Amino acid sequence: QVQLVESGGGSVQAGGSLNLSCVTSGYTSTVYYMGWFRQAPGKEREGVAAVDMFRYITYADSVKGRFTISQDSAKNTYYLQMNSLKPEDTAAYYCAAQLTSRPWVRARLLRSEEYNTWGQGTQVTVSS
Repeated sequence: QVQLVESGGGSVQAGGSLNLSCVTSGYTSTVYYMGWFRQAPGKEREGVAAVDMFRYITYADSVKGRFTISQDSAKNTYYLQMNSLKPEDTAAYYCAAQLTSRPWVRARLLRSEEYNTWGQGTQVTVSS
């Protein structure tokens, strides 16, 4: 069974940076696409960034130019580099993966229902 384990969250001041990591472990399976999501208290979970197996990348408008998604295939690890953090970026951040072979639509990669495997989340708190 594949597991996703996030790390790298923490507390920073506005303007600071954090680099989140998501390690895939367990049975080696193809990751067809992978995404980062966040959920603030009282708000719906929203997609932040996603990458598919062909290296197509998409970002939410709210993080474009500030966040960068990347991967290290040798380490089975995905990253979310977050720069110029704002208080409104405060949330629990989750990585998610689609491990089932199925057609996908790139325009839907930031939708949580497109994923079948989730990590436990890591908290990011940005103070003003």
